[in-house]
Amino acid sequence: MRTRTVICEAFDVVVVPFPFTDRATSKRRPALVVSDRAAFNSRIGHAVLAMITSAAHSAWPLDVRVTDLKAAGLPSTSVVRMKLFTLDQELVIRKVGSLAAKDRQAVAAAVRTLLKSLA
Repeated sequence: MRTRTVICEAFDVVVVPFPFTDRATSKRRPALVVSDRAAFNSRIGHAVLAMITSAAHSAWPLDVRVTDLKAAGLPSTSVVRMKLFTLDQELVIRKVGSLAAKDRQAVAAAVRTLLKSLA
């Protein structure tokens, strides 16, 4: 059981359990925080995240390749996928890194394109 809640910042790379439960049988997967800490995360205790995957064989529209793996804390070639979900921050296992500026810009552009009909 977790004892400390990680309060996420936008563009943090975190590890979350999948499926999204606190069971010991879940697998740990990376995800990218896309919601703002002040506007959402700290106010509600949840964060909006995007999937991070190494599955290059199954490209999705708006996939963003992470170019600075070291800054992101990722061990291998990965993409941020526009599979968005909301997760209780108590289920975040740990922060492993944060996207570099170039990768942040690319992800922000993809999110803007994804949600442009709302603007």
